[in-house]
Amino acid sequence: MTVENRIISLKKKHADLDALISALEASPAADDLEIKDLKKQKLAIKEEIASLEAA
Repeated sequence: MTVENRIISLKKKHADLDALISALEASPAADDLEIKDLKKQKLAIKEEIASLEAA
């Protein structure tokens, strides 16, 4: 997989997590721990994207 393809894949995963987090936050029965974990995953992906783009 090329760096460009990896970045594209990570950006899609980041967007998917963003949509999932938004949906969970809108739910009255939202699990705060699950949302926190998803946000950590999203941040890790964002940092990996930034690292790949800087290389």
